[in-house]
Amino acid sequence: METSSPRMTAGPREAAVNCSPAVAANAEGEEIEVLESTDVLPVAPEDYDPENSGFISTERFRDLLAAHGSELDPHKLEVLLALTNGNADGKICYQDFVNLMSNKRSNSFRRAILQGSRQLKGCSLRDEVGLGLSQRLVRHVAYETLPREVDRKWYFDSYTYCPPPLLILAITIAEVAVFMYYGFQLERLVLQVSSPSFLKSPLPYHPQLRAQAWRYLSYSFMHTGIEHLSLNMAMQLLVGVPLEMVHGALRIGLVYVCGVLAGSLAVSVTDMTAPVVGSSGGVYALVSAHLANVVMNWSGMKCQFKLFRMAMALVCMSVEFGRAVWLRFYPPAFPPCPNPSFVAHLGGVVVGLTLGVVVLQNYEQRLQEQSLFWIFFCVYTLFVLCAVFWNIFAYSLLDVRLPPPP
Repeated sequence: METSSPRMTAGPREAAVNCSPAVAANAEGEEIEVLESTDVLPVAPEDYDPENSGFISTERFRDLLAAHGSELDPHKLEVLLALTNGNADGKICYQDFVNLMSNKRSNSFRRAILQGSRQLKGCSLRDEVGLGLSQRLVRHVAYETLPREVDRKWYFDSYTYCPPPLLILAITIAEVAVFMYYGFQLERLVLQVSSPSFLKSPLPYHPQLRAQAWRYLSYSFMHTGIEHLSLNMAMQLLVGVPLEMVHGALRIGLVYVCGVLAGSLAVSVTDMTAPVVGSSGGVYALVSAHLANVVMNWSGMKCQFKLFRMAMALVCMSVEFGRAVWLRFYPPAFPPCPNPSFVAHLGGVVVGLTLGVVVLQNYEQRLQEQSLFWIFFCVYTLFVLCAVFWNIFAYSLLDVRLPPPP
């Protein structure tokens, strides 16, 4: 999660600030102060690398931590000691330290921290007592989503509920509001799709109306019935909110929107005569990315009952997907228009297992610095472009017989 780094001063813990902090010694070495990321690191001349500027020796850095470590949060101090112990070059780059304090670490820098942390004997975050309700919630989320103890501790100290995780909550509230509106308008809550006016809404994707580009995203706010909405809402809240707390609204929103868009485009390419509704594309992108991340870091994930909970998540996904498949091939209430397609679920899963996994695996690193992220993003962009051309030309070239517009 992208969070602001805490200010390090001689007083108690203060609120996070927007500038990127760095540890530096002043001329007398009496305090640890906050520097803007554009400032020069003020250390003694002998602490600089002879060929470059902006470096401090690990010995000097260790001395600073020994002198001022009591002023820092113990978890942050543990990470800084791990950095010092694991740095084989004998020097620490200023910009790398700024990235560390901003939760943005390069692969080599992260390896140094992990290597150094193996030499430390700090207590587990789970063993800490006397925590308030909000602190216990943050600790629970850390163990739910992060596979490394050093990252869990760093996240626990850095998270400030600012900004709060409102994206997934806002999307869920909007979906419930749209469902209730059409529930009263159509006078039914179960299997709303069986109403003759259901597809007349400006929100669902319909193959005859595929030129209306907003429908490739807006379809996610409508659901076939309360049974459809309930399963999607449960998975969306239970998985999406913790992920947003850790990774931030921007990253989770990216995965969610890419899943929604991939779902409707996949329907337009593979199930060309069917409409589609529901947020399953975005929900399955988040859930499948999270489950894949848990499996890939199985030994490091310390969430309780993880095997049972993973099995339950798979059961919920299977039930929802089975319901969608059954509905698709069930005789439609108003032929020749078929019932909504289930292919959007599969599009979301593919996004989650590719783009989503890269996002969730790189909690503390900038995505734009990850080559694998750009590979999957380019593949996704290519898929979107191909699907757009398919929608423009393939329907007429293949002479597809589409159902009448709603």
